Amino acid sequence: MVKTTLKALAVAAVIAGASAQVDAADYRKNPFTLVYDGAITENVPGKVNIHPVTYKLNGLDISANVYTPANFDPKKKYPTVVVAHPNGGVKEQVAGLYAQRLAEQGYITIAADAAYQGASGGQPRYVDKPQNRVEDIHGMADFITQYAGVDSTRLGLLGICGGGGYSLKAAQTDKRFKTVATLSMFNSGRVRRNGFMDSQISSIQERLQQASNARAQEAAGGKVPYANDVQLTDEQIAKLPFEMYRQGFEYYGKTHAHPNSEGRFTLSSLLDLMSFDATNQIELINQPLLMIAGSKADSLYMTEDAFAKATGTKDKELFKIEGATHIETYWVPKYVNSAMEKLTQFYGRTL
Repeated sequence: MVKTTLKALAVAAVIAGASAQVDAADYRKNPFTLVYDGAITENVPGKVNIHPVTYKLNGLDISANVYTPANFDPKKKYPTVVVAHPNGGVKEQVAGLYAQRLAEQGYITIAADAAYQGASGGQPRYVDKPQNRVEDIHGMADFITQYAGVDSTRLGLLGICGGGGYSLKAAQTDKRFKTVATLSMFNSGRVRRNGFMDSQISSIQERLQQASNARAQEAAGGKVPYANDVQLTDEQIAKLPFEMYRQGFEYYGKTHAHPNSEGRFTLSSLLDLMSFDATNQIELINQPLLMIAGSKADSLYMTEDAFAKATGTKDKELFKIEGATHIETYWVPKYVNSAMEKLTQFYGRTL
């Protein structure tokens, strides 16, 4: 059983699949269904406010939250940051936390659910193609640069986990982003292709055949097959070999669960995912680049690899949060504070 489950997990980025098993009571206590500590519960004049919005992207309805800083005046111009959420995540989780914290520092921010995921439109559900996720980031820039009060000449980007890998790709060509930061960057293509920590290189062709068969089944009008459509017990979770996955189940399935957050994705998405790599042509990034990761994260190798390959910018920094794992950068107060201190310095200097 565990062997079969691990095979399914190997094509996951950050696991959210257990969320259906656990009652996520916290989201029901927040009128905006936010599930992070310190989340806004009401809009108060003079304070940081949240504005749920919907906009069109390639014919789909995209659901997003815009955060405005304290004493926001739409007639003024503010630096702005686009925040891209992790794989399997939604805007109400860690992306919302960092968006709100940045708004507290005076930025307008936006966090949107990826197309085909969360509260955004798109069928079949949970298509997870890299080109869609990169387009989501371009689309957030399209929308927010038209928002009242936004200074489009001071637009920054923050990508978290899988959103970090897609942010690296988006920033290669989208020079509206004047500065780029990642937190616990996850190179989705590399993991889908090679397995986590390159543990499944021997089965690449087998998994490509499975993805090809899944596309054929969809094209013939059959049932849409999903990867990572698993349910695990606490005992099974404890036996997982990678800390990121163990803590991911805790975060997405228990402590910060949200009903729109699912870790599964269409198996046919692997046709695109497995030929994708966030570091391909990363030398096109000439903007200032900050990459943040936990010093104890078992995903750290992906940030270090991307950072080394980002040779096109002369302004780059790799910042390791001492003692933090991948998932702990999402919510542990002292690690979030450490990341925010660095981000505030970085955006303050580059925007």
